[in-house]
Amino acid sequence: MYSTNPDYVYEFDSRPESETLPPRQQNLKISTDRKNRAGKTVTIVTGFSGSSADLEELCRLIKIKCGTGGSVKENEIIIQGDFREKVCKLLSDSGYKVKPAAGG
Repeated sequence: MYSTNPDYVYEFDSRPESETLPPRQQNLKISTDRKNRAGKTVTIVTGFSGSSADLEELCRLIKIKCGTGGSVKENEIIIQGDFREKVCKLLSDSGYKVKPAAGG
């Protein structure tokens, strides 16, 4: 947006990020999906409450432990491959409340 007013200050539509809850207060759901993914299975982790930096760090940890790729999109962790059981064990060992969800 352009303004000829020299005193105009553009206000960004930014919401403050929520504070990350401790692992025991997180309720994560793990599911698998194949729809719209060219027949490839992915493991999806949803329900994380916290900052995007902490979500990215959790995604990085899961990718390292599973030895596969993945990403964070729309507040979900998407891991390439069917690693539902391994991700459930990893997260519960890290102190998160984990629930395998329907899918796959």
